[in-house]
Amino acid sequence: MDGVTEVLLAFMEKGGEVLWLIAALLFVMWTLIFERVWYLKFAWRNDVAKIIAKWEGRSERQSWEASQIRSMLISQARMRINQYLPMIKTLVALCPLLGLLGTVWGMIEVFNIMAVTGGGDAKSMAGGVQRATIPTMAGMVAALSGVFANTYVTRIAQREGELLRDNLTTDH
Repeated sequence: MDGVTEVLLAFMEKGGEVLWLIAALLFVMWTLIFERVWYLKFAWRNDVAKIIAKWEGRSERQSWEASQIRSMLISQARMRINQYLPMIKTLVALCPLLGLLGTVWGMIEVFNIMAVTGGGDAKSMAGGVQRATIPTMAGMVAALSGVFANTYVTRIAQREGELLRDNLTTDH
């Protein structure tokens, strides 16, 4: 193995089992974030062009029926553009909670060591404290990265949804 892999595996070992769960959650969260960024940069333009073409193809756009069709087109587009955003937000919220779970897990190990050794083995207790703090840090870092990415993607989705609504004009 190369040095980076060894360092990463050593870090994961120090953090305990919960750290692997945080890593899996982080992988899923960033996969969804990258999917949304890709969709907004590439596929969204095609969807907008199709929606505008469908709307522009209508002979009249001022009746109640046309208004309902316009609302339906905008609603369907917003559903597509906002897909996975609630899931990303949930995963961001779960990251620090899993970090807290790792903290509790590590502290249980510390208390177990104290019970077995009588509280005199500071070296063993330090390992448990380290095992408790690493998942907390990892969960917070994961959540922070997700908060910024989620804010970025959500703002773009809102802006693009408003632009689409503005482009579906009722004058004809």
